Amino acid sequence: MTHADDVTWMERAIELSRKCPPAEGAFSVGAIIVGADGEELAHGYSRETDAHVHAEESALAKLPADDPRLAGATLYSTLEPCSERKSRPLTCTQLILHSPIRRVVIAWREPSLLVADCVGVESLRAGGVEVVELADLANRARVVNAHLLT
Repeated sequence: MTHADDVTWMERAIELSRKCPPAEGAFSVGAIIVGADGEELAHGYSRETDAHVHAEESALAKLPADDPRLAGATLYSTLEPCSERKSRPLTCTQLILHSPIRRVVIAWREPSLLVADCVGVESLRAGGVEVVELADLANRARVVNAHLLT
């Protein structure tokens, strides 16, 4: 993927995050999984299927865990994947690490608003996943979460 491709997919993920029902104490996040061929494999957003589902979790759940396309796929998430979670047994970081996905692109790091020290990026990198941060798009992803950040 080129940088321009990454930006295009992240812009789509930001649009997806706008579909999230706003919630007190939860970020609105969009996620898209894109195959090595540049085709969308799945997408998801926070609270898409229930009040606790995260965007990355929702997108991953739409594909079989052994889907061979995941090995060359990139996961785009508007926010750093969670590394701490009360509502599910696995965090989004753990779900990604348990998948064949080895490239993740994010727009911004999780602020310490809800989790004191999110270490999703560090954990993914330690697990052999390439993580790209598109800081130029961070403000666009933050705007969707103004209900939490004001």
